[in-house]
Order: sequence, then structure tokens, then C-alpha cells
Amino acid sequence: MGFNLSAWSLRNRQIVVFVMLLIAVVGALSYSKLGQSEDPPFTFKAMVITTHWPGATAEEVSRQITERIEKKLMETGEYDRIVSFSRPGESTVTFMANDALRSRDIPDLWYQIRKKIGDIRHTLPAGTLGPFFNDEFGTTFGNIYALTGKGFDYAVLKDYADRLQLQLQRVQSVGKVELVGLQDEKIWIELSNVKLATLGVPLESVRQALQAQNSVAAAGFVETLSDRVQLRVTGSFQTLKEIRDFPIRVDGQTFRIGDVAKVYRGFNDPPAPRMRFMGEPAIGLAVSMKSGGDILLLGEALQHEFARLQQELPAGM
Repeated sequence: MGFNLSAWSLRNRQIVVFVMLLIAVVGALSYSKLGQSEDPPFTFKAMVITTHWPGATAEEVSRQITERIEKKLMETGEYDRIVSFSRPGESTVTFMANDALRSRDIPDLWYQIRKKIGDIRHTLPAGTLGPFFNDEFGTTFGNIYALTGKGFDYAVLKDYADRLQLQLQRVQSVGKVELVGLQDEKIWIELSNVKLATLGVPLESVRQALQAQNSVAAAGFVETLSDRVQLRVTGSFQTLKEIRDFPIRVDGQTFRIGDVAKVYRGFNDPPAPRMRFMGEPAIGLAVSMKSGGDILLLGEALQHEFARLQQELPAGM
């Protein structure tokens, strides 16, 4: 006659009760330590590759950048479709991975794509910026905070946002911190065609002069008996006044940039998406959680950290 589990359990009730209680206690403890997340992890099988080529036409971008990137992407063989878009100065290629690929195989595919595109980077036209890769579409930001500062310059607000980003990155269970609503500050040089024509200054002369003055080039080094000293030549633009006063020499005559152009600080036009809080301009701090973390514990940790950081911010921010 074989082993009878029911009969054995009836004869050894104390052991059975002990095992049941032990399982219940272990289960309760395990449940209390389970990670709590608002959204389940999900792998997006898409990558966007963006390349900038300022001054190029859409046809030039398509022929010399987009087509080359597409051919390299096709070499992977692991795609459902590749969608590209070329416009003046910018190439965008979207790579959709094969649905049959498992999630754990996607990181290796992204690595192979970066490697293949990196191999042709040197063949792209001079002046090309990128390619830039974006494959982080599955990140969920469960906590978003707004940094405002009435009366503060945008550059100062951005500086404090960068500091807060570094501080929040150190909080336990924080996976990623991104700044939202950033505006790229630029120096605009608006040339007047009327003044250029009146003074006889070619547009190309202005461009070449600015490019040569603000370029970074190796100046060599001096070797001593004990050390090697790198030489650095100063002269790059530091202020708006230096740009306005920069001389341009054409046909034996010297002009200033300020004579033919308006120089000022500004933002992208059209602007990037902005963030506002209670009607005021703001910079957002979006916080995501590490994989396997507890969203409730993360919220408490962030609350304590922001209470501490608020004491370090200037009044009004």
C-alpha cells in the first residue's frame, strides 16, 4: 500500500499546523516586501535616430544622410519596418524591431544599431550633428515637480534645476530624473540685408569671420624637464559686446558686427514645449522609479528630500 498523505497528516497534526503557520508567516513577510509600481515594465521595440545638418536642403539630407542610415539599419535584418523623414537640416529615421524578438534581446539589438551607425559616422557630411539615438519610450514618470521663481532670470532658474536634478538622482529607488520644459538659450545675430548691401559686406565674410574666431583648435604644448604644459589661445566670445565689436575686414575696410547686425540673447523660435505652474513659467523635474522599487516608499523619500532642498533654495523660488 502506498503512502497516504491524508492519514499521515491526521497522525501528525502538530507538524502540519506548524508548517501551515510557517508558510503563513513567510507569505505575510514576503508580501510586505513586494515592490509596488503604478505601471508594469514594458519594452518598446522602437528606436528613433535623429541627425542634424544645418543649412542643408531636404534633398541633400535625404541623399547623404537618411539613405545611408537606412541601408545600415537594413543590415540588422531584425525589423518590421523602417520609416524615415527628411526636412531641411534634419533627418529622422524610426526603426521598428521585429515583434518576434523577445524583450531580453532588444538591448543587444540597440547596441548593434549604435555600433553600425557609428561605423559610418565619419562618412557623413562635414558639419553634421549626431546621429542621436532615442530608445527610451517606456519610462514612466510617477512624480513631476515644478520649479518656479518669480523675478529670477531663466538662466538662474535653470542652474538651480540642474542642482536639484543631481540631488534627486541620489535618492533611494530613483531611477531617472529629467528636466521638462527647457528652453535652449541662444545668441541671435540678425543681419540686415540693407546694411550689408550699403557697406558692401558679403554675408559669407561675416559667417567665416565668426566661425574662425569662435572655433576651438589645438595650440600645441611645451615640454619641460618635469612636465608637459598645454597651450591654450584665448579669444573666443564671452559677452554680447565682444560679438558686436568684432571686426570684419572687407576690401581694405573694417566694420563691426554691430554695424550690420542685431545681436541679442533669446530662445528657439518656434519655442520648444514649455511648462507653466499656476500661470508662471516653470521647469519641471520628472522622477521615475527604479525597476522593482516601491512607489509608496519613493514618494515618502522624495517628500523628505524636497523638504530639505526647499531650505537651500533662495527666497521666492
